[in-house]
Amino acid sequence: MFWLVIIITSYLFFSLASLGDRYLLIGPPNPKIYTFYVGVLGILVLILAPFVGFGFIPFYQTLLCLLTGFVFTFATFSLFKGLEDFEASKIIPAFGGFLPLFIFALTFLFSKGEVILQGFDFLAFLILVLGSILITIEPGKNPSKFFFKKFWEVKSLKTALVIAFVLSLYFVLAKYVYLLQPFWTGFIWIRIGAFLTALFFLFSKEVKTEIFKQKFTFTKKTASIFILAQGIGAAAVVLQNWAIALADMAYLAVISALQGIQYFFLFVLSVLISWKSPHLLEERISKKIIIRKTIAIIIIALGLVILAL
Repeated sequence: MFWLVIIITSYLFFSLASLGDRYLLIGPPNPKIYTFYVGVLGILVLILAPFVGFGFIPFYQTLLCLLTGFVFTFATFSLFKGLEDFEASKIIPAFGGFLPLFIFALTFLFSKGEVILQGFDFLAFLILVLGSILITIEPGKNPSKFFFKKFWEVKSLKTALVIAFVLSLYFVLAKYVYLLQPFWTGFIWIRIGAFLTALFFLFSKEVKTEIFKQKFTFTKKTASIFILAQGIGAAAVVLQNWAIALADMAYLAVISALQGIQYFFLFVLSVLISWKSPHLLEERISKKIIIRKTIAIIIIALGLVILAL
């Protein structure tokens, strides 16, 4: 299970990149602008093309890659639009819970019932989903008031469902790409699809204003943190996709369920930074938070042990 090591490492990198973003950003970024930059900067992976055997592929496979890139861009926009419209405490736990369930269902449907987790793998999957939801719930929030309302009265829940479905579709489509092509070839073609899709955001007045009119000034320290955070984030995306390529189709749902590890890393790193330099990050730490996070971490660790053994 080398993919397990890869995905855990990717979530560590995601947490480091998230810390950099938290330090630099005030409030959530504009979804259109953020999605545009994610898609456009992703094309930089073409630098690797001469060294990894990248080339042209059959037409229908090219269409699949471009479609996967489109779905990735749409999923990115949906996620940040959801975070702009609703509290993270409502979107993240619901999205994190629905995502592995949707992936589980899609892999089952696409494979016509041939790909499914069984036995202890399925038990580990359920435990990881539970731990991931528990570790993402923000302090002071009562999830029961949120989840037990009538569905049609909870707009954020419907938004979380859409985000989870679109991103789960990306996971499954990406896996099919990597079944047809070597990793780097498939990954680069998917980034090309994301790049082409992101260009459509240039029709947005907000994006054009951001790119062509506004001027930004960076200190050397801020610029260094920005470049480092983006580099680590890019490495995290590559590692996550590598894990998708390496893992069996049935374990795609487990890869998404393991996202709770990212929040574990983020919590630990935030606590350490807040302890050493309280002025850098505003992190609420209390005895109740530590107890709840510790319980979630134990649950996630239990799922990992079952999965590994």
